[in-house]
Amino acid sequence: MNYDLLKNIGLGWLDITYIFIGILAIILILLILIIIQAVKLRKLTNKYKKFMLGKNAKNLETDIVGLYEDNKFIKVSLEKNKKDIHTLYRRLESTFQKIGIIKYDAFSQMGGQLSFCLALLDENNNGFILNSVHSAEGCYSYTKEIKEGDCNISLGDEERKALEMAMGNNEII
Repeated sequence: MNYDLLKNIGLGWLDITYIFIGILAIILILLILIIIQAVKLRKLTNKYKKFMLGKNAKNLETDIVGLYEDNKFIKVSLEKNKKDIHTLYRRLESTFQKIGIIKYDAFSQMGGQLSFCLALLDENNNGFILNSVHSAEGCYSYTKEIKEGDCNISLGDEERKALEMAMGNNEII
């Protein structure tokens, strides 16, 4: 075959069959890309139709405004909850959280461990020790103030053990 056009543009040595095969490959690639885009467009159209089902512009605006209001309410609630939690943590610092109790027999002749030492401490190891001594004549109770895990008044063995138990140093007992 003799193609004058190819000779005129300086491609006379090129066989037209190769050109057709190249063009056919490009057309095939473009056809595949068109099919892929058509599938994506159909999925997007289906999603849009499902989203807009039974809605007009007014309904859609109402829904968006409702979502915006819900979002504002959630943000306000979140801030309130953060403040409430912070307040609760502050209040919990001063509540009695640590307890230590030791029962003992103050007088060997009484029989039974009717006396006890109770240590109640907050998060900062502030609180008191209640010592209740039971004897034949009656029951006597004493308290000692604890500040930062220490007492200004000397502690008895049972009181010290109860304090250590409350502070979490159980290896002494």
